[in-house]
Amino acid sequence: MLTLFILSLVVLPAKALPGSCSFDRNLCGFQTDSTHSSWILNLKGGYVHLEAVGPTGSTGSVGMSGVLLSEELEDPEEWRCLRLQYRISSSGSLQVGLRSEAESFDRPLWTSHQPTHTWGSISIDIHNSTQPYRVVLEGHSGGEAGGAVSISDTHITYGYCIECDFEENHLCGYKNQGNSKVKWSVGGGSLEATPTQPNTRGRYMYVDTADAQAFQEVTQLASPLTTEPLSGCLSFLFQQQQAEAHRLALYQRDAAGHYRPLWKAPAPHGYVGVWLPVQVELKAPYPVQLVFEASNSPAGGKVMLDDIAFSPEFCNAGTKPMFDPSVANCDFEFGFCKYSQRKRGAPMWKRVSLQPNIYQAGDHTTGSGAFLLTARFADRSSSVSQLLGPVLPAGLQFCLRFFTSLRGFGSGVSLLAVYLQHTHTGALQRVWHQTETSRDVWTANEIMLDTQHSAQVVIVSACKSLWSCTSVALDDISLSLGDCAPPSGPTGPLLCDFEAGLCGYSQDPEDSANWLRTRGPTPTAFTGPPGDHTSGRGHYLYIEASVMLTEQRARLLSGTLRGSRGQQCLRFFYSMFGSGCGDLSVLLRRPLNGRDVLLWKRSGEQGISWLRATLNYQCDEQHQIVFEASRGSSVRSDIAIDDITFESGPCPDTEDYIKLSSFPSGANAGNIFH
Repeated sequence: MLTLFILSLVVLPAKALPGSCSFDRNLCGFQTDSTHSSWILNLKGGYVHLEAVGPTGSTGSVGMSGVLLSEELEDPEEWRCLRLQYRISSSGSLQVGLRSEAESFDRPLWTSHQPTHTWGSISIDIHNSTQPYRVVLEGHSGGEAGGAVSISDTHITYGYCIECDFEENHLCGYKNQGNSKVKWSVGGGSLEATPTQPNTRGRYMYVDTADAQAFQEVTQLASPLTTEPLSGCLSFLFQQQQAEAHRLALYQRDAAGHYRPLWKAPAPHGYVGVWLPVQVELKAPYPVQLVFEASNSPAGGKVMLDDIAFSPEFCNAGTKPMFDPSVANCDFEFGFCKYSQRKRGAPMWKRVSLQPNIYQAGDHTTGSGAFLLTARFADRSSSVSQLLGPVLPAGLQFCLRFFTSLRGFGSGVSLLAVYLQHTHTGALQRVWHQTETSRDVWTANEIMLDTQHSAQVVIVSACKSLWSCTSVALDDISLSLGDCAPPSGPTGPLLCDFEAGLCGYSQDPEDSANWLRTRGPTPTAFTGPPGDHTSGRGHYLYIEASVMLTEQRARLLSGTLRGSRGQQCLRFFYSMFGSGCGDLSVLLRRPLNGRDVLLWKRSGEQGISWLRATLNYQCDEQHQIVFEASRGSSVRSDIAIDDITFESGPCPDTEDYIKLSSFPSGANAGNIFH
């Protein structure tokens, strides 16, 4: 039996907030950043644009960059939705971000380098925050002929981007997908007013069977892809005008195209021609689309949809919260976390820790912490090590990531495999086995897990012969919801692993050598890392000591960072392996006085491991971060860096920090580093 009830949550007409602009009269409070080129306002066309031009004014190879800053948005604790129309030609690109006075970096939300050929649109959820912020629109024309980027409309409202009352022409980014004959269309007050606009020509979406040319044709209305995790109560209204009209269903579709059913309309049973409210629990920890799917029936008629709303509170108080995959994360610094060993004889996974040395690499997390190592016993001809993870719920998709390293002197390779063990039947399903054979290099592994039933992850290392097997090291297990596709969002200087280039860092033109980007070991024996820190197979930066003279220096400069009121956390990994290693320093350069302030320094050989450096600092004026490495006494002094990360606020595992405004120009900040 279908119960009719009244919803207390009603979608009100969305009010445009600061940062909304049609660009047909002016910039609507947007300001240009003086450190970049100015966007050109085209009043006739109603857009702003940047275009690559040559020295003589003709289209050419000189790229243009421009930044538009919105007015400061108040009430940062409220969620907002930003919608904009844009166009990218040739080598152009566009990035949308947020700027806060408490941070030195703009925080990127979305970026695109793909030419659109026509006007495109994007909807971006802006998560609630504790700090006021401005919206940043950063465009680059690129250097190719015809490179350009344009923005024709921005629209910011309170709420979530999946919400819609269909009153605006943009339809909140909802679009038809699927069948080319049967379409979702906009309806108005000529049929029936909606609850939100009972006395006006309120708008809604509908499907009409008159457009169908075959039985059970299907048409879909899809929302924009969410850009922030959402969990709570989704509500909407629907109406059928005949008892056997279209069948309406709601699905959740992820970026990989996988569908998950959320709701299906029951038989009307007398509620024909009446708006019926629906509430559905929504759990979307990764980007998804809402897909409303209608299929026709012989009886014909219309099905109508309106007033899609979302609340972060679940519809029913008894609904279980979204599963937190972080329960399966472990770096083994303080124990085995939620992992355990199967109780059959002596435990085979041992938790070990190595101090930095020149013979054996330490853990992956910090270079001097703890990790797991399979134990081999001389009184056993074979061994099996089983590590059991926490129980994962059914019906979800996960990405499991972990790092492994082969250790020891055996000539063979231990069999390392990952299984899913169903909690009810005990059945084991192998989902991965080891193929990497590199020794003493932490290599990244990732596995897609699809849990049809509740299951445990079991990590197994098997060895048939003590003398032919190497030991296997395991560290930094992490679990996330969704697939293992690489992040689609921007990284930039906030996080740089050097896989796609220098991330905006540049060589100092006044130094005597350059940082080089490479992968694998460096050319000189007995110095440099065996691989990068990110995955063991990727890129990093290093200085090649064999082409430098003693005490020659290479400096890597960050882009210009804004001053901020709050502390900033800088983390990076470094390698200083080689008997002749020189110095590695982190400096802060203030362009106004041209002097460098020392933030952090290491000298001499530090061991074979990648080591983590963490430091806090605060600077209230524009500055750059400088990584400086010097060649030591011999060619065995290659120095490398990787995985540079900036975060706002103090680093959670440090207390001391350097406040640059308290030091006179050119002063040395002292040895406050970790």
